[in-house]
Amino acid sequence: MTVPTILTSAVVENTLVMPSFERILQNLSHPVLALSAEGDVTFANAAAEASFGGWIIGLNIRDLFCGFALSSVSATQGSSMILTTKQDSTYDALLTPLGDGQFVVDLRLTLEQDGPAIAADLDDLTGLAKRNMFMSHVTRALTKSVGSSVAVHCLDLDRFKMINDTLGHAIGDLLLKKVADRLSSVCRKGDVVGRLGGDEFVVLQIGVHEPADAEKLASRMVDLIGRTYVISGHTINIGVSVGVALRSNIAQARDMLRNADLALYEAKRAGRGRYRLFETGMDDLLHKRREMEIDLRRALALKQFELNYQPFLDLASNTCIGFEALLRWKHPVKGYIPPLDFISLAEENGLIVKIGEWVLRTACLEAASWPGEMIVAVNVSPLQFKSDTLLETIASALEKARLPAHRLEIEITEGALLDDTDNVLKTLIALRDIGVKISMDDFGTGYSSLSYLQKFPFNKIKIDRSFVANANPDSEAILRAVAGLGASLGMAITAEGVETAEQLTRIRDERCTHVQGYLTGRPMAANLVADFLKNSNPDWKRESP
Repeated sequence: MTVPTILTSAVVENTLVMPSFERILQNLSHPVLALSAEGDVTFANAAAEASFGGWIIGLNIRDLFCGFALSSVSATQGSSMILTTKQDSTYDALLTPLGDGQFVVDLRLTLEQDGPAIAADLDDLTGLAKRNMFMSHVTRALTKSVGSSVAVHCLDLDRFKMINDTLGHAIGDLLLKKVADRLSSVCRKGDVVGRLGGDEFVVLQIGVHEPADAEKLASRMVDLIGRTYVISGHTINIGVSVGVALRSNIAQARDMLRNADLALYEAKRAGRGRYRLFETGMDDLLHKRREMEIDLRRALALKQFELNYQPFLDLASNTCIGFEALLRWKHPVKGYIPPLDFISLAEENGLIVKIGEWVLRTACLEAASWPGEMIVAVNVSPLQFKSDTLLETIASALEKARLPAHRLEIEITEGALLDDTDNVLKTLIALRDIGVKISMDDFGTGYSSLSYLQKFPFNKIKIDRSFVANANPDSEAILRAVAGLGASLGMAITAEGVETAEQLTRIRDERCTHVQGYLTGRPMAANLVADFLKNSNPDWKRESP
């Protein structure tokens, strides 16, 4: 068997030496896994992902199979055994050692799974088809020639975890039943609705004559599932993201489900509460994102991140009063990777919490050497507010750096306030009470609800650069209104993205208090801050009155 050799080079080292080998593994019709010495899944081919519900890398083998202990398998000879999943599917499993306690696992459904037993596989909670039954229906639909095609819809509920966490699992279960009822009501006779587990649902749509038929159903499901629920006196609002795969030239059920799952991933990445049809290239895009995720984890471990600092200036005194810390990733092969290319991925996989902690601690340490009362501003992700450790992390960073709290400014976007606003406000108030400054970043690009400014008195509002770059009456009116609002509420107003003398003049005319941009100072390495403060170019000051 050549698979262990392939996986030894391709998976254990986290580098695909020969991409063709990975394609071979991905196209096998049966599941193949690779396990670390601790039993964690380090590789899963497409058939494995389809069989176990999508992205399973990082899960432990115990999460997939009942009563299985890797420690019982010989590390040198391997083993052949029967494994049963938590969805009651039975596999013949061949475990082959890779060395260093690692294994490749080759899985084949037992013969008992290939018959009518699958048809009785129903979900206890919702009464919908479970995975095996659903896949059996897809297989039969693909083999029939009825003059029309089929579509598979993968659905994932948005914000369901928050309902479970806040209202309890009993309410969550009732909500899942309501969702199942709505899905069944919107589908036609002959369609099959299934639940793969948790808040993941699937729909097999029969009689799809053109892509618009599948789009209509997906759109109806997004609308219907997104309508308000009233359960046990609770008013509940959730949403759903949908990925759709059309039959095209696909002949196997697992490929239909895999393509729908890839489309679902794109729907969630685009902002949730919407649907996406599978398109050629989504597979490559996901593969690249997986590679980048591995690189991100490596970058954090190998300290490939660094901070640059961009000055912001007080227009009244024409002096630099602080710097914003800007994250940079120096990849050993690809060079500098822009934050826009990896921040969203870091937020999706939760790495942003660890990266954000590193940024806070590093920025505080480096700012402690700056002269006088220089401020360091640090952007904080909405996920950091949800981690429940932000306050402790900031207090620890300030203490270790011996940086006075009033010299740290936390920048948040409106996204941090959209979910769980009360807890976020409690954290902001606690930070303000210890002396940390708080500013709202990119004001004007989201909901820009004035209620946020009423609930929490920010020290500063930062106007998005788009209003500075566009010299039109609407942008000028917004600048004027926000500056006036800030003056009335006692908040400083920073205009971002100032790149020309003409823009600076307009900013002064609109009574903004601070300015930040390439004209007044480009981002710089930490070791260049002292020289900037000593020799800052007075060219922009000549434009001042």
